[in-house]
Amino acid sequence: MKLSQLAFKVAKDAPANADTINHKLLVQAGYVRQLMAGVYTYTPLGLKVLRNIENIVRKEMDAIGGQEILMPALHPKANWLTTGGWDNIDVLFKLKSRTDRDYALGQSHEEIVTPLAKELINSYKDLPLALYQIQWKYRDELRSKSGILRGREFFMKDMYSFHENQADFEKFYEKVKAAYLKIFKEMGLTAKVTEASGGSFTEKISYEFMVLTDAGEDDIFYCDSCDYCVNQEIAKVKEGDACPICGAPLKAARAAEVGNVFDLGQKFAKDFELTFANKNGEKQYPIMGCYGIGISRTMGVIVEKYHDDRGIIWPKAVSPFAAHVVALNGAEEYAIKIYETLKENGVSALLDDRAQSAGNKFAAADLLGIPVRLVISPRNEKLIEWKKRDQEEIELIDLNTVLTKLKTS
Repeated sequence: MKLSQLAFKVAKDAPANADTINHKLLVQAGYVRQLMAGVYTYTPLGLKVLRNIENIVRKEMDAIGGQEILMPALHPKANWLTTGGWDNIDVLFKLKSRTDRDYALGQSHEEIVTPLAKELINSYKDLPLALYQIQWKYRDELRSKSGILRGREFFMKDMYSFHENQADFEKFYEKVKAAYLKIFKEMGLTAKVTEASGGSFTEKISYEFMVLTDAGEDDIFYCDSCDYCVNQEIAKVKEGDACPICGAPLKAARAAEVGNVFDLGQKFAKDFELTFANKNGEKQYPIMGCYGIGISRTMGVIVEKYHDDRGIIWPKAVSPFAAHVVALNGAEEYAIKIYETLKENGVSALLDDRAQSAGNKFAAADLLGIPVRLVISPRNEKLIEWKKRDQEEIELIDLNTVLTKLKTS
């Protein structure tokens, strides 16, 4: 992609109404545009990041046996009345049609996936079953803030699993937990598995996957010496107490939730009369689990975690491009050749071919945050300036070395 042809330009100044780093930098760099509080347009660059996160998540959900579907965002009132959600979930967007029928915009999909699963589950031989989707969700938030961390419209992966018994659910949960930790690690995030209170219809303990950041909305106690972590809302410990697992002193921190897991029990199966015949031929309700990852929210958390005073620093796995080619005055022809060679070798690249000063181009490169900057300058002849976004060192190397480093670093 050539920067001169990109419709959404890098701005000199941050938006005046930005109250968080992710809002400020994503708008200024041209990754998103805010339509209203909690609702954003994702530009070509922003959509590339969103798709990269989505594909990392999809790969791992497929690997643990999840089957991808796409369910409607518009739901009939009857399904939400069946579960009690219509009257008990205050963030549910409710709509009335011209035919005087009531609908809801999906803030979750238990009400849709459970009756769908009735078509698929008849016997214990049909279990376990895991269905997931990557879909827009809607919540009538009273105070939508923190940029794309808390939206009224947000992009999410939600998976629902059905099990013969609690033991099978627990076994599958461990697979999901491992997959989640792998997903976040690939994106450069260290997520802590945090005990939290249950969801709207369960008193069971749920698990949240938290990333430490001052932009978060949750307070947690965690242990540096082991995996213990708990949300302060239900905690029976305090900062400085001995960790219940290893005895090390607990620390307090602000954190942002990027994923969650709920043990739904048999609540929704009973609501929709979803049953199966067990090994003895007896009618039984399956145990359900729900597993979420906020795709757009994770994008915002990454920016909060990886930035400096010059702009974003994208981890390689989610960056819109692998390299940012900067053509300085007099080297445009060679820069285009480099850009085309990168593409021919399967390396995604952004070319800054604008008629701008070197300073403006370097500032744009820092703001956009692509992992590697390649400067093509007349003074260096055929050598290329290689600089990683998160480092200050600059190397002068040839094109073959550039290709090798891009594919291996």
